[in-house]
Amino acid sequence: MVVMSSEEFAPPKYAQIVQAIRQKIADGTYSPGSLLPSETQLVREFRVSRPTVVRALQVLQLRGIIEREHGKGSFVRATPPVSTDQSTRPGRAVLDRVEAEENCSVVDAGPLTATASVAKLLDVPEGSPVVRRRVLFRDAEQPTDLVTVWCPAHHADGTQLSESAPLSAGIRQHLAATKGLKLQHVVERLSARHPSADEAKLMEIRKTTPVLGVLASVFNGGGRPALIVDLVLPGNLHELEDSYSL
Repeated sequence: MVVMSSEEFAPPKYAQIVQAIRQKIADGTYSPGSLLPSETQLVREFRVSRPTVVRALQVLQLRGIIEREHGKGSFVRATPPVSTDQSTRPGRAVLDRVEAEENCSVVDAGPLTATASVAKLLDVPEGSPVVRRRVLFRDAEQPTDLVTVWCPAHHADGTQLSESAPLSAGIRQHLAATKGLKLQHVVERLSARHPSADEAKLMEIRKTTPVLGVLASVFNGGGRPALIVDLVLPGNLHELEDSYSL
């Protein structure tokens, strides 16, 4: 029998920072409207890299707990979000992530032909030209999630989706700026499964490790699929949280 230490089940560093800041907000250390310590101060306090701190702040922002202002810092929200529109959704979070600000690597990016399953999701003929972009995100210690984005070639033309360098803006913002494409609606499917051999190798996990799979179909203003987002999250590192009014 193999006895596993509690450290093997510890959440990644960024999640620990999220938990610590939320606790300080709850106990009044950081009051509503107050300015959080700077990224440099948090790096020193938690003894982590800057990308880890940035990711923690992005998670807090996406959950509606803090607000970030360029050049000013991060502030505790005066009132918590109550609208479902502000709830965190994995698919939306992927679309707004800035790769260049996180610890990530572009596994591959470029043109392919659509397989039957991808063609069905994108509502294009099988064999149509598409662009696939796969990005592996890491904490300071280990891979935390693998993101694959599929996009029809005509939407990707003139963008940086097929380039190997990390994007300096979120995908949603990048497509709006380069193509005038507005993404307005997302349908997500969540599944618990085992990783494929390729996913297990990239994420440095066993083939028997449970993962959460989030498959998001992203639609433009005309109601047609513009993107497919396939997000793989190791089950021992993630939990999905949502909030909504009744």
